Amino acid sequence: MTDVQTLSASHPAPGVLSRIFRTEQDGAPNDGHEQVVLCHDRASGLKAIIAIHSTALGPALGGTRFFPYVSEEAALEDALNLSRGMSYKNALAGLDLGGGKAVIIGDPNTAKNEAMLRAYGRFVQSLRGRYVTACDVGTYVQDMDVVARECDYVTGRSPEQGGAGDSSVLTAFGVFQGMRASAQASWGQPTLRGRRVGVAGVGKVGHYLVGHLVADGATVVITDVSEAAVNRVRAAYPDVEVVADTAALLQARLDVYAPCALGGALDDHTVGALGAAGTAVVCGAANNQLAHPGVEKDLAGRGILYAPDYLVNSGGVIQVADEFESQHKGGYNFDRAKTKATKIFDTTLEIFTRATADGVPPAVAADRLAEKRMREISALRSVLLPGARQG
Repeated sequence: MTDVQTLSASHPAPGVLSRIFRTEQDGAPNDGHEQVVLCHDRASGLKAIIAIHSTALGPALGGTRFFPYVSEEAALEDALNLSRGMSYKNALAGLDLGGGKAVIIGDPNTAKNEAMLRAYGRFVQSLRGRYVTACDVGTYVQDMDVVARECDYVTGRSPEQGGAGDSSVLTAFGVFQGMRASAQASWGQPTLRGRRVGVAGVGKVGHYLVGHLVADGATVVITDVSEAAVNRVRAAYPDVEVVADTAALLQARLDVYAPCALGGALDDHTVGALGAAGTAVVCGAANNQLAHPGVEKDLAGRGILYAPDYLVNSGGVIQVADEFESQHKGGYNFDRAKTKATKIFDTTLEIFTRATADGVPPAVAADRLAEKRMREISALRSVLLPGARQG
């Protein structure tokens, strides 16, 4: 599940059609995408891609990323990878939802406008519920409120509009649960008290994660390219240490490294640096952290416990799934969603146990469990329901 940021000459991307239609990659099933929609509204300037990876478990739910991609091809690559990750995330979270993702090409700080968001909403609406959208990098609750003016299949709206609000809250909570499970597996206690935790990226999710870590008694070291994001954390938690960049963070004698920015954070160089510094655990909020196949084996070989990203960062999708599924059942309930997100602790421990038993890295064990659920539940469509449309 490689993020577009990691593409290089050493790991080239295949052709466009083969990336969409492929049915197997590195031995993993379900890699082909069901549907990819190119959306262009000339009047507003909208250029968007909606990628539906799988609806085996239900409607494809995933956020909308607004990002200044270097090319349309890079945007497509990101949409394909992110949507595949959502299939695995939703499956492992126990949700009756498939995987999808959308990207809007452009700088969200300068290109975003009401007409563009509403045009995008109409394209989502045209899919009639096959894809359900939410916030992601570059999009916010107020954006989803605008999209929802043209579309019924929107989550992550403001509470004033009947939505769940900022999903970063439960995303951070879920990552913290995964980190607690990692501590249990590594040191015998489900706490970060006395541990040194480095957080790379303290924007949407990272600053909430810092709050959980400080409350738990961890020593926290942070870095972010945004000075404003760093200053916000400093103001709330004055004892947090700040380093200049990720390179400095990797050398900061960490027990736990938490990548919470864009994907591709775990490449060969980074894993080597973590191993040399004696870091024991990697557990963070970023999507698609593994820069290329084989990184998960390198982590395991160096004795670094990796908590699979799409497992531990699923708190946000659990939140928006509750919002979506409860629209006709009394509305969103934060406590109910938080209770579901608490189970990330147990699922993470289960993945570690399966990985040890099978002699594979945790990332492989997580993929296997997600694929098993998608395969078994989708097979239920073979059971005839009289009077109901099959499929």
